[in-house]
Amino acid sequence: MSENKKTEKIVGIKGMNDVLPADAPLWELFENTVQTVLKSYGFQQIRTPIVEATALFSRGLGAVTDIVEKEMYSFTDSLNGDQLTLRPESTAGVVRAALEHNLTYDGPKRLWYAGPMFRHERPQRGRYRQFQQVGAEAIGFAGPDIDAELIMLCQRLWDDLGLQDVRLELNSIGNAEERSRHRADLIAYFEAHAAMLDADAQRRLHSNPLRILDTKNPAMQELVNAAPKLLDYLQAESLAHFEGVQAILRHNNVPFSINPRLVRGMDYYNRTVFEWVTDQLGSQGTVCGGGRYDPLVEMFGGKPTPACGFAIGVERILELMKASGERFAVNQCDVYVVHQSEPAQLQASVAAERLRDAGLDVVLHCAAAGGAGSFKAQMKRADASGAAFAVIIGEDEVAKGMVSVKPLRAAAGAESGAAGVQSSVLLEDLASYMVDQIVGGDEHDHGDHVHYRH
Repeated sequence: MSENKKTEKIVGIKGMNDVLPADAPLWELFENTVQTVLKSYGFQQIRTPIVEATALFSRGLGAVTDIVEKEMYSFTDSLNGDQLTLRPESTAGVVRAALEHNLTYDGPKRLWYAGPMFRHERPQRGRYRQFQQVGAEAIGFAGPDIDAELIMLCQRLWDDLGLQDVRLELNSIGNAEERSRHRADLIAYFEAHAAMLDADAQRRLHSNPLRILDTKNPAMQELVNAAPKLLDYLQAESLAHFEGVQAILRHNNVPFSINPRLVRGMDYYNRTVFEWVTDQLGSQGTVCGGGRYDPLVEMFGGKPTPACGFAIGVERILELMKASGERFAVNQCDVYVVHQSEPAQLQASVAAERLRDAGLDVVLHCAAAGGAGSFKAQMKRADASGAAFAVIIGEDEVAKGMVSVKPLRAAAGAESGAAGVQSSVLLEDLASYMVDQIVGGDEHDHGDHVHYRH
C-alpha cells in the first residue's frame, strides 16, 4: 500500500443502525418500562440464540410467506454444512426452546424476550434490516382470558410510556377447517376478478390467498373489501372464544375495532389476531402485532399445546415517544467531579469512589488529548453532563480535607437554600451529604437510577 494512500473507511451495513449515546436514555426508559410492566403480569424473560436452524422458520412461518421466500438471512455453515438463519422473528425460537427444555411440564408459562431480528428488505422509516423486538409468549393457556390479558398488557405499556395515538384492531381467523372453507371461496372470488389482481396477489392466489386481504395497493382496496369475510365462516367454538376476548376487553374499558381483513403473515396463527396501529408513522403504522398460535408446538413435534403472544417493533415505539412531545432525561450522572492540580486529582478519585459506594452515578473528569482542561472548561463539561451537582477539589480543598459542592440545577440548589450557592463539605462527610441532597427531596428531577448498596 502506498504511504500516501488514505485508508478506506469502513461503514455500517445499510439498514443495520447504530444506537448512539444521545439516544440511549430513550432506549433505557423504554426497556425499563417494558420490563416493569411484563413483570407485573408474571412474565419471565427467556433468551434464545440469534442463529437457528433454517428449518425452524420454513416449517413454522410457512414456505410461501414473504419472510421465508425473500427476507431471511440464511447461509450454510462452512464448518459442518448446517443450514442456518439469523432469526427473522422470535416466536418460533421461544416455542422451540420451550419444547426442547420441556418448560411446560409443570404448567403453562408466561415468557418474554427482547433482542435483534433480521430481515432483508428495503430499509425505510421504522423498518430496518436489523431491528429490535420485544415480545411475550403465553404457552399452555387455552382460554380467551390470556388473549385479552396480553392486549391489556400492551394498553398498560402504552399508557406508561405516554403514547396517545395507538389504537387496537381485532379479528379472528378461526381454525384450520374454517379457514379451509373460507379459502376455497376466497380463491374462487379472486379468480373471478383475476384481471384486477396485481402481480403480488396473483402470486399468492393459490399459495396464501389470505394474505391478499392485507394488501396495501390502493387499486385493490374495493376488491378486497367485497371479498368473503372469514368471520362469516366461524363455527360456535371459535365465535365463543372471540366473544370471550371482546367481553373482557369491554369490561376493562379497552377500546377496539373489528377489522375483518386483519390477518397475520405467519402460517401458525389461529383464532384471535390483533394489531396496535397508529397514523403517525405513515405506511409503517403497525407498532405491535400478535395473536393465538395453537398449532405451532405440534408443528415442531410436540403434543398439542395452546399458545398466544405478541411482538412490538421497538424502533417504531421510540419514534412515537419522540413525537409525543415529552422531554426525556438525558442526564449522564448525579455528580460531576472537577479538580485542579495533581494532589487534587488523587483526592478527586477517592471522592468519586466514595460517592459510587453510596450508590450515586459519578463522572470523574479525566484528561483529554489536550490536557486536563481549565477550571472553566471542566465546569462546562459538568453542566453538559446533566449532573445535579459538581464536586470541586482544588489545592485549598486538599489542604483542608474538604470539597466544594456546587448545585448545577435550580431544583438542586433549592435543597441548599438557594440555587447555585456553593457549599464546603468535609471529604469524610461527602457521601452522606450528597445522598441527602440528591435523594432527600422528591421534587428533584435527577432520574430514577439512584440505588443503594446493601
